[in-house]
Amino acid sequence: MKYVFKVLQITIIVFLWLSSGYAGIHDTTTVTDIDGNVYHTVALGNYEWMAENLKTTTYNNGRKIAHIADSITWANLNRGAFAWYNNDKNNADSLGLLYNWYSVNTGDLCPCGWRVPTDEEWKYLEGYVDSKYGVGDPVWNEKGLRGYDAGIKLKATAGWRPGWVATDVFRFTALPGGEYLNSFHGLGTSGFWWTSTENDSSSAWYRNLVYSLESVDRNNHPKRMGFSVRCLRDK
Repeated sequence: MKYVFKVLQITIIVFLWLSSGYAGIHDTTTVTDIDGNVYHTVALGNYEWMAENLKTTTYNNGRKIAHIADSITWANLNRGAFAWYNNDKNNADSLGLLYNWYSVNTGDLCPCGWRVPTDEEWKYLEGYVDSKYGVGDPVWNEKGLRGYDAGIKLKATAGWRPGWVATDVFRFTALPGGEYLNSFHGLGTSGFWWTSTENDSSSAWYRNLVYSLESVDRNNHPKRMGFSVRCLRDK
């Protein structure tokens, strides 16, 4: 009788843990953009995030996003645009596209009902997944590398330079899509993601994950940079 009760007790504990917010790993669903690209999504706390980088070439209102292949033209833009890493369309399949912040700022980049996360929403994500610093901890307001192991938990287990730990325990599956301004950099070693939050008239906030680092970098860069984009919506 004691044995049966103990098994029942353990079963209940496991069930409650799997149902709890900490487990964090929920059944994934999908969302489709205006171009017909289908993305896996994952629920994390108060939000549902795309688990893949955006790769639409069309705003959700049907207007085409400018594709700029020439680096000199790109570096002098003040309007929305995208590029494929190394101008190779095949890179879009797994890594998505690189967008400047002007395309983010249109408010029309993500599928209808979705949005590019703010700086505060990225802070929430970091606190939600980090083992040491929770949601709302002042550490997330700092500039530069912050937190404890959020980077490890957000990075995909494949696609990064090998030899470094990544668990993707929350199925966010962050990939190193690199960056673009005068040239392309960082493929396989760094991922950069825009927030929708402006820093000043010429720069905006972003997040950066590096293959060899456990934490997440928060900083601002010129709006002309080409970074990856993730979209989210309220649960």
